Amino acid sequence: MEKIRINLYDLLISLSKSGDLVTPLLTNHHQKVAYLSYKLAEELGFSERQQFETLLAALVHDIGAMTKEEKLELVHTEQENVHHHAFRGANLLKEFAPLQDISDIIRYHHVPWDYGKGQYYKGYPISMASHIIHLADRVCIIHSIDNHTGRIGSEVTQRRDSIFIPELTDCLIKLLKIDYIWLDLNDQEPLNKIPELSETCDIISLEIDNLVEISHIFSHIIDFRSRFTARHSAGVAKTAERLSELFSFSPYEKKLILIAGYLHDLGKLAIDNSILEKPGKLTEQEISIVRSHTYYTYQWLKPIKQFHTINLWASFHHEKLNGNGYPFHIKGDNLTLGSRIMAVADVFTAIAEDRPYREGMNRDKTVRILTNMVTDGSLDENVVNVLIDNYEQLNDLRIKAQALAYEKYKSFTDNV
Repeated sequence: MEKIRINLYDLLISLSKSGDLVTPLLTNHHQKVAYLSYKLAEELGFSERQQFETLLAALVHDIGAMTKEEKLELVHTEQENVHHHAFRGANLLKEFAPLQDISDIIRYHHVPWDYGKGQYYKGYPISMASHIIHLADRVCIIHSIDNHTGRIGSEVTQRRDSIFIPELTDCLIKLLKIDYIWLDLNDQEPLNKIPELSETCDIISLEIDNLVEISHIFSHIIDFRSRFTARHSAGVAKTAERLSELFSFSPYEKKLILIAGYLHDLGKLAIDNSILEKPGKLTEQEISIVRSHTYYTYQWLKPIKQFHTINLWASFHHEKLNGNGYPFHIKGDNLTLGSRIMAVADVFTAIAEDRPYREGMNRDKTVRILTNMVTDGSLDENVVNVLIDNYEQLNDLRIKAQALAYEKYKSFTDNV
């Protein structure tokens, strides 16, 4: 199977950006925490490898915080009950071998020092990197509210030894005197201010199955925010994969469209759950917000050059042959077969799956909607006909995939 050389740093940058749009208070928060964590690790004499691992962990330290409410809780509290998101994030990442080394750093990044007791959590040793991210996280939140370094120094000093390691606190106080660091943190892309990252970044060769694994993790981050979406991407991905097989895609292309299915709703991470979970009719403003999700999917995947085809298939699933889709209003022959398959797989899954506020539609209703969308120029006739001709097989596949995803969701929420 063909290998893809991919920059792990670019992959995590895309993921970190997706988590920071849900509230203005967190704009570029993960990048800022990663930047400051890197500077603290550098000042403490970490090896280049340790510095980079600390930075990577900081880039995705809050991926286990699934909702806007959880993210805001992290801004306003330092209580023990914020640990659950760190454990969830670690449990997600440990499933992907290249990220296993940073999963425990994330797992314990909210453990207070507590006068030395914070060397361990229930018998497990905690790395200095976890404590670095804990400090950098809190400092960046303070900085986003009031960027006066005097206030930062005062608050950190008050928590010296109780919350933060004394050595680490002293290191932060030293960095407060270096002006450029705090000016860098005001930048939209603070990590661009570390030129040596381009040399340190991991370029790893991954089997296509490895990319399926990490896209599956991404889909959990997308879908597990809400019981309304807990299994949607799994249904779309498996439906699209089977449709592509029926259109004689190569084994490699089938993997690509499976990945696209898992990632197609990545942009929904920028949308508040109150809109995603609204059972009634959306307002015009809410519809506009929901429609933005494909734009964000496209923009977040665009920097990963190796994902070009995946991005086109994932991000264009709401484009229509008649040009009335969104966000780019692409039409006709400019929509590839992969994008057309994704559009049909998404509509089919959305109307056939059960939702908390309604049961999934039966075969007759589903087919009627799909054929009507062919008639009005929204969906590709050939793709819809293939789906209808293989309806029972595809529906069974969707049901099984979504059942497995829901079991995973239950396990994920119940066993942190």
